[in-house]
Amino acid sequence: MNSMDFINLGQYLKEKQKLVNRYLGLIFRKFDQRRELIKAMDHSLMAGGKRLRPILSIAAAEACKKDFLYALPACCAIEMIHTYSLIHDDLPAMDNDDLRRGLPTCHKKFCEATAILAGDALLTHAFNILSEPELVFEKYPDTETRINLISKISRAAGIQGMVEGQMLDMQSFLPEQNDNLARLKKIHALKTGKMITVSVEAGAKSVKADPERIKKLGVYAEKVGLAFQVVDDILNIEGDPEIMGKSAGSDALNDKMTFPAIIGLDESKKFAKILIDDAIDSISQFDKAASPLRAIAGYVINRDH
Repeated sequence: MNSMDFINLGQYLKEKQKLVNRYLGLIFRKFDQRRELIKAMDHSLMAGGKRLRPILSIAAAEACKKDFLYALPACCAIEMIHTYSLIHDDLPAMDNDDLRRGLPTCHKKFCEATAILAGDALLTHAFNILSEPELVFEKYPDTETRINLISKISRAAGIQGMVEGQMLDMQSFLPEQNDNLARLKKIHALKTGKMITVSVEAGAKSVKADPERIKKLGVYAEKVGLAFQVVDDILNIEGDPEIMGKSAGSDALNDKMTFPAIIGLDESKKFAKILIDDAIDSISQFDKAASPLRAIAGYVINRDH
């Protein structure tokens, strides 16, 4: 990133988080806040979080020099899907975690059955938001674009993406095999990478960007998505639970297949750096409108939570 690209990333992230949170709040204001299901959904969705995926959508729309407000329905839908996946990942049958975003996980705050249903409801309502955005949003893509977004996002979230990646992750362990690294890359390309990639693509598609630009943004997103997971694995070893808002050391405890377990901690850090350099290089022909994307790539590798 050169000096012409400089942005105040902290301020940028804060402004975009505030905007996304505002619209997520508007979505749930339409429901009776006294309902247990709504309370559970709100507990997990509005607990904070980086809002990385919706912010990537916004930044991608901006990189295409378009009105990013058209990307907001996809932004909110993607964040709802992401939050559902966290609720279910934290369940006793999956990762069995007690903390998420610095608060008790949904099943700890409420109960296991309520957490399952809260996740189900977030996933389902995300597609209602995409199909009927006029109920909440002032600007939104046309019908054809929204149908395409529903197709892309559902594919990334389901059996061709995140859910299959989670299934493979649950089945992963560390046998003596030569293909562990390839297997791990596949798991995370599905589990984490697909939703990050579709977040970037959805931002560009929402503003009708040209296909060549979307293709380059897709390469950027794939590299950032894998780097995000590599850094997650590193933080599970080195991270401070107080800063991260969740437990550390659980991967080694559960004998999970991670990048540090396969290639070592130092090599994992080098690999993450290569991925981020490649991500930034993939959008090198974009002008300063893509500065937020370049800054976010740097944030991914330097983050502490």
